[in-house]
Amino acid sequence: MNTDHSLIHSNLASDKDLHEILLMYIEEMPDRIAKLEREFSLRNWAELRTAAHQLKGSAGSHGFTEISLVAMELETALKTKQPEEQIQIIVQQLIDLCRRIAE
Repeated sequence: MNTDHSLIHSNLASDKDLHEILLMYIEEMPDRIAKLEREFSLRNWAELRTAAHQLKGSAGSHGFTEISLVAMELETALKTKQPEEQIQIIVQQLIDLCRRIAE
């Protein structure tokens, strides 16, 4: 498991026109993390897959490529019915990345 705790910055952060949009996205991240945690704890695989799909798109469009890639990995793991232990590892990686986003 990745133990890197450095902040993740958007590759769009240098675009001053997007500053407010990026700030709003960062402020909304705790809700996205809570949804991932909740759906995993409930073993609600369909909703977890939806959350992963949405995060894949939103993170990518906001310049957080690393998060988008791990969300895609989670979506694929759920789609292909990987073992719960594998899904848990990916969920934790995704949550760890989401907690590290910054301007």
